[in-house]
Amino acid sequence: MSHVVVIGHGMVGSRFVEDLTTADAAGKHLVTVLGEEAGETYNRVLLSDVVAGSRGWSSIAMPSPVHPRVSVQRGTTVRTIDRERQDVVLSDDSRIPYDHLVLATGAAARVPAMPGLDEPELPHGVHVLRSIDDAREIIAATLNARRAIVLGGGVLGLEAASGLARRDLAVTVVHPAPALMDRQLDEAASRVVESTLRRTGVDQRVGVAAEEVVVEDGRLRRVRLDNGEVLAADLLVLTTGTLPRVDLAEGCGLAVERGIVVDEDLTTADPRIHAIGDCAQPPCGASGLVGQGWEQAHRLAGLLTSGAPAPATTGVGDVVRPKTTGVDLVTMGICGSGRTDDPALRVVRLSDPSAGRHLEIVVRDGRLVGATAVGAGRIGTDLVTSYTRQTPLPADPAHLLLPAISPATSGTQRDSPSLIPDRATICRCNGVTKGEIRTEFASGATTVEQIVEATRATTGCGGCTDALCGILDWLHAGDAPSPTAPAAREDGFTQAKHEQDQAETRAS
Repeated sequence: MSHVVVIGHGMVGSRFVEDLTTADAAGKHLVTVLGEEAGETYNRVLLSDVVAGSRGWSSIAMPSPVHPRVSVQRGTTVRTIDRERQDVVLSDDSRIPYDHLVLATGAAARVPAMPGLDEPELPHGVHVLRSIDDAREIIAATLNARRAIVLGGGVLGLEAASGLARRDLAVTVVHPAPALMDRQLDEAASRVVESTLRRTGVDQRVGVAAEEVVVEDGRLRRVRLDNGEVLAADLLVLTTGTLPRVDLAEGCGLAVERGIVVDEDLTTADPRIHAIGDCAQPPCGASGLVGQGWEQAHRLAGLLTSGAPAPATTGVGDVVRPKTTGVDLVTMGICGSGRTDDPALRVVRLSDPSAGRHLEIVVRDGRLVGATAVGAGRIGTDLVTSYTRQTPLPADPAHLLLPAISPATSGTQRDSPSLIPDRATICRCNGVTKGEIRTEFASGATTVEQIVEATRATTGCGGCTDALCGILDWLHAGDAPSPTAPAAREDGFTQAKHEQDQAETRAS
């Protein structure tokens, strides 16, 4: 029997264990999980919701693996890896042998180098947001704070800022790049997001960097910007990126660049050692999204049980939808600042800053390869469906944006689950379709909790929770046709419109 040791019991490590035990029908593997945090596994993606107060602690907890061949050791620190002896050495000098070692050590919050943050411990009032303890400390700090600064305007920064504003703090985001979420948005899209954020109580300084954190008597007082402005603050949250945790791999001689270098099979130069999640650097690059880590966990489980990586299941791609109150934003694929001057790309844009709306689609060879939708409601959802399923587009892709300037349609009519095809993906993080939800409902899973247990829907970014609840309400109302009946809607178009577009595509 093979002994698999997993270092890291976060979202990716725990998913790997679940996938491995599911795939290991022959019972060939014993699994030992070494988790550094003492508590139960939780959904790190939803920490910003906890800061905002929209979720409680219990709602982000994730079930620990319960299996006769799985042992979980919490609050355990691994000191080093001994590749020659093929074991790991714990902080108490005890050793655990392995046949296969899986590194799922994740990433740590990056603290920028600047005056005021150059001590080993962060000053009072300065926090990162990476763990559940960080979230608890931030919430406690909001009780006596009036003015908050969030340093870093990426996805996490905007989510944290939105959460702090919901707790009635005056919030300013400081971001040195010329656009918020500059990995996904260009400056035009950012300007629309900026104006929308201000209406929700979140101010910004975009294109301006912090150059000093002013600390007096061990406590944060002000942040000095490189344009000469000085912002008073009682609370500073650092969302300035992450650093993959590679020290164990580096210490035992494995190749490390930004992350732990692995091949397409998630295997290092040592065939007995693998890396998945935020700590890994695969050939395709790391997206930083949990969906990629879960896909890696699934594929590696297949490799260890059958000798070949399991096929992709989620198809989550790189869809990003920040959880920011009052800001409707989704991006995917080639978009914003990631676009190039590739002549094969066709870009169609509709930007109306005064209406808080910005739409851009990027098309290559008749397929949607990227999109940005700000303030566009259902159109953003339709674009996600077209992008993730790679459905053929109409001959004139501008038709995708026409609903944005068409007379408003009844929200009840447009959003009814009856208009969504069964093969449409509801939970992108886990690749759960509407049809799978209907099938589980017919099998007796009639509550949200039961659907979550059966399909894992909502356990990633949580963005599909409302959609799942809507589908369940529809199913309980008894309005749903049988799961084999044809759907009335195709990817954001009526069936007739889709057939017309397909005819145009063939004619062209």
